[in-house]
Amino acid sequence: MLAASVAAVLRSLTARWLERWNVGAPAVMVVAGALAGVTVAGQVSEALNTQVAQHVAELILAVLLFVDATEVRRGRLWGHSPGLAARLLLVAMPVSVLAAVAVGVPLFPELGFPVLLVLACVVMPIDFAPSELVVRDRRLSVRMRSLLNVEGGYNDGIISPVFVFALALAVGSARSAADPLQALGTAVTQAVLAIVVGLVLGSLLGWLLDRAAELAWSTDQSRRVVVLLAPLITYAVAVAIGGNGFVASFVCGIGFRYVHRSLVARRLRRPDHVLAGAGRGRAAGQDFALLEDVTAVMTMAMWFVVGLVAVPLIAVVDLPILVFCVLALTLLRIAPVWLALLGTRVSGRERLLLGLLGPRGTTTIVFGLLAFNALPDGLPADTILLTTVLCIVGSVLLHGLGSAPAIERLAPSRTTSSPTTPVG
Repeated sequence: MLAASVAAVLRSLTARWLERWNVGAPAVMVVAGALAGVTVAGQVSEALNTQVAQHVAELILAVLLFVDATEVRRGRLWGHSPGLAARLLLVAMPVSVLAAVAVGVPLFPELGFPVLLVLACVVMPIDFAPSELVVRDRRLSVRMRSLLNVEGGYNDGIISPVFVFALALAVGSARSAADPLQALGTAVTQAVLAIVVGLVLGSLLGWLLDRAAELAWSTDQSRRVVVLLAPLITYAVAVAIGGNGFVASFVCGIGFRYVHRSLVARRLRRPDHVLAGAGRGRAAGQDFALLEDVTAVMTMAMWFVVGLVAVPLIAVVDLPILVFCVLALTLLRIAPVWLALLGTRVSGRERLLLGLLGPRGTTTIVFGLLAFNALPDGLPADTILLTTVLCIVGSVLLHGLGSAPAIERLAPSRTTSSPTTPVG
């Protein structure tokens, strides 16, 4: 705790300075965790393989899925280019997952299809935590920034039910009680319940938050607390009735964001709110501040854990895992994106750049920890943990340090302004 806290404080004090060198929080926290890991070698895996660690990871993922669903910019559900976003999410992502499974068959012949599907769901969702400045880099076109923002926000929520289905099937196979149809039926039922719970609670909480602000019943701080608790309430309700808590939290974020922004915008357009419109607009924008800050702290903690695990594990990584991670971070992402965008107005250079800008982040960490905890001790669990750690460390190096040079080389010449000028 001391090492993680000191590392987070030092990173926070120097955040703007580190941004000039394209060094984000993940890189700092992974290095700090690796240094601390030297003193606790052999103890980390045992600490992670507990019910407490599993429940903490589940809650963190629920909050992150809610945040991802609420952070899509510009107010549109699918961004500026919904057709292109649909190609990335509904074509490129499934193809990349299937390609990862296919590559895993010769590399990991001891693992069955369910475990390979779990592994693919762990390593393929993208997250811009290792390269957080990309989605506001002014050298990228508005369309490309929108596409990356939508894909990074929605891909983990879409793949969550597939991950839950694959994990249930893998656990059943390990216990010689696998029933694909039963696992599929359970996953579909859980997803349907989750969608209903997420939409109802997300819309209701968004409406209640606006009404409380309209009636002057709430304060700035109390509204921030409501937003922070929304994904936790939704996750708990969904799990209590047998639904998928992850999907529910993600759908809650979509419903909450839509209702909240729509009602705030309508209220600010009313004549009796013209004079107070600017102040209330700023207050509405601050409703998510506490959630964003708590999420930042949680993600820094997760990156620190990756550094802790990396020290004892990377030394035992074998060639198949190394090859799989290299392919997952490069070809298995680039090729599906390239193919999915064929026949569109996106140029070849932009398609290549969209494929290259696919960092892995907290979703991969949490999925990997959940799979490691759920599977019995042995080769499948160890393979998933090793692959998760190596994939994350590789993404920090490849995307955290390599995104800026890739944009410099491949992005169409657009502006001479600072590449990290905030947008909007």
